[in-house]
Amino acid sequence: MTNVMNIAPGHTRIGWIGTGVMGASMCGHLIEKGFATTVYNRTRSKAQPLLDRGAAWADSPRGVAEQSDVVFAIVGFPRDVRQVFLCQNDGILAGCDEGNIIVDMTTSEPSLAVEINGFAKQQGVHWLDAPVSGGDLGARSGALSIMIGGEADVVAAVQPCFEAMGKTIVHQGPAGAGQHTKMVNQTLIATGMIGVCEALIYAHRAGLDLNTVLQSVGSGAAGSWSLSNLGPRIIENNFDPGFFVEHFIKDMGIVLAESRRMGLSMPGLALGEQLYQSVKAKGYGRCGTHALVLALAEMSGIDWENR
Repeated sequence: MTNVMNIAPGHTRIGWIGTGVMGASMCGHLIEKGFATTVYNRTRSKAQPLLDRGAAWADSPRGVAEQSDVVFAIVGFPRDVRQVFLCQNDGILAGCDEGNIIVDMTTSEPSLAVEINGFAKQQGVHWLDAPVSGGDLGARSGALSIMIGGEADVVAAVQPCFEAMGKTIVHQGPAGAGQHTKMVNQTLIATGMIGVCEALIYAHRAGLDLNTVLQSVGSGAAGSWSLSNLGPRIIENNFDPGFFVEHFIKDMGIVLAESRRMGLSMPGLALGEQLYQSVKAKGYGRCGTHALVLALAEMSGIDWENR
């Protein structure tokens, strides 16, 4: 492998693939820092705000890589990650030069991260898997938690970019370790969200004022990021996605598959996955993860949105 490049605004060319709920904000922070940026998204209109801020457009992931020193991607599903990075005609690796750095910030399969890292090494390209947590709020404010797998010197080189997007930046280990850490994160969120939703349903049936309840419980031992940030959205019937239900189901499926491979029993997560399948079946797959309350409330005969 070649030595790792020095990364700095005005010197390093950045590529960005995936300008959805989180990606657009994350890329925007890099543009603000002064990085020359080339972007691609399957739906070009979703990238237009970044183009208006000075980003260049490429017609494919390969086209992005050909114009970049470091390429970031945050897409939907493992199949998208595989296509974006490994497609022989239009993928990122097809457009990379030796010494380039590629960073996947999608929540994806640890085994796929290891696989892509292997292909990257064959080309003399550096790989990092760096999934994030913090949702749309964290992405907009540049306060994401970034969990990184890969070589330490590559992580150090990309640090100026990570610092533009995140507040908690931790190197977890070799390729795949970032994704494994994100699986821990998603397991915590899945079971925690059940508690948040059931607690608010209980408070409603008990006749309590939900905002007043949050004042009491949010700052005590029961407090959590989900309760503080998504609890108010649940109360306001605002189910806009900070993170899509259908993507969360994908994540839980990855954890359950990995747990079977490791011989683990995870009944709490299995319950969460089934409940979220119910949310999706009711037509809320493109809502935020806190839409779980709609399915749980219906089990008790409560029409949450018209309560």
